[in-house]
Amino acid sequence: MKKRIVALMAVFTMAVGLLGGCGNKNADTNTTSAQSETETDQEAADKVAALIDAIYVQERTDKTDEQCAAAKEAWDKLTDAQKALVEGENADPDYFGRDTGDASKDDPLNEDGIGENELLVVSFGTSFNDSRAADIGGIEKALQTAYPDWSVRRAFTAQIIINHVEARDDEVIDNMDQALDRAVANGVKNLVVQPTHLMHGAEYDEMVEAIDGYKDKFESVAIAEPMLGEVGDDATVINDDKKAVAQAITDEACKIAGYDSMEAAAEDGTAFVFMGHGTSHTANVTYDQMQTQMNDLGFTNAFIGTVEGEPEDTECQAVIAKVKDAGFKKVVLRPLMVVAGDHANNDMAGDDDDSWKSQFNASGAFDSVDCQIAGLGRIEAVEDLYVEHTKAAIDSLGASDEAATDDADAEAADDTKDEAAADDTQTEEAADDTAEADAE
Repeated sequence: MKKRIVALMAVFTMAVGLLGGCGNKNADTNTTSAQSETETDQEAADKVAALIDAIYVQERTDKTDEQCAAAKEAWDKLTDAQKALVEGENADPDYFGRDTGDASKDDPLNEDGIGENELLVVSFGTSFNDSRAADIGGIEKALQTAYPDWSVRRAFTAQIIINHVEARDDEVIDNMDQALDRAVANGVKNLVVQPTHLMHGAEYDEMVEAIDGYKDKFESVAIAEPMLGEVGDDATVINDDKKAVAQAITDEACKIAGYDSMEAAAEDGTAFVFMGHGTSHTANVTYDQMQTQMNDLGFTNAFIGTVEGEPEDTECQAVIAKVKDAGFKKVVLRPLMVVAGDHANNDMAGDDDDSWKSQFNASGAFDSVDCQIAGLGRIEAVEDLYVEHTKAAIDSLGASDEAATDDADAEAADDTKDEAAADDTQTEEAADDTAEADAE
């Protein structure tokens, strides 16, 4: 009996062992399957990231349109879980996933049938749909209304942005070469270029260089001033353009914040911080000039800062110190940029620790920090300034024509004088010959 019991126990132990072994195998299988599925998800996400990085470039090629379409098609096939895994050198889920507004509200202004007179509005560009329509589109519409005899067309200088908008929204925007080639193909004779750039910076210089390569394709070409006009030599140099913009942006900021004036805001302890982009170009002094202009207008509660570039006294922490030292307890952040795009939404008003909003809050020096996410392009007074700059450029074409006519008239007059002088010489020679003949 004892042996039988021992035998039964041995059998039971073996059975438990076998069952345990089967369970472990099933667990291992499930773990392997889950790992395989995760790897497959990551591979799919990595494929999309690579496709996005391939079009996140500043140079357009013959394959760009095809690459944009392929990136969007691959993104649309991902599951929500896979989309969250997209991460590349420049790629992230926001590239296709972030809602920036309705792209259909924006007009890319890339139609043919231009006519003889074209007004080409050149912008750096933005992939934020609402801002593109309100800020860049606002300027373009104001110019078309002011100059109905000219066909307004658009060009962006940032191919990275052009590719982003095309891939995500299927909206095609011309770059500089495409816009200029379109103008030539349409038989444009007179070309006026209005940049929406803030200043004579690097983007402006590159635009001028591109236009120089096409000047012989048109009868006349004129480039209008950017928003803030001539740069000037140092921080003390201001002009009517800077004054107009300073007044326009402070008026708008006060209105949105619920104040009648900058003085009223100051009395309530509110400071306005206008965040510009910044640049390594010598034109960066423009931001210091804008601060000088604010001071000249008596706006003690207006502060200018920059995301990038030098000098360092316009970087975020330096601006925080200035506002704090001035004794203001409420802060309103607003972009000093034509559009309210990536910098305004992320660098200024984003939730990351390094955004300006987060840094101002983290300082603990202020009771409130609010953001106004709106570009300069939608402000009517700024649009009027562009209209004035365009008028000066158009008028310069007439002045050039008059100068050319005057030169032609002067040349014709010189020819007439030469002919008259030649006739006089011939008459004198004939008279001399007659006198000689008479003398003989």
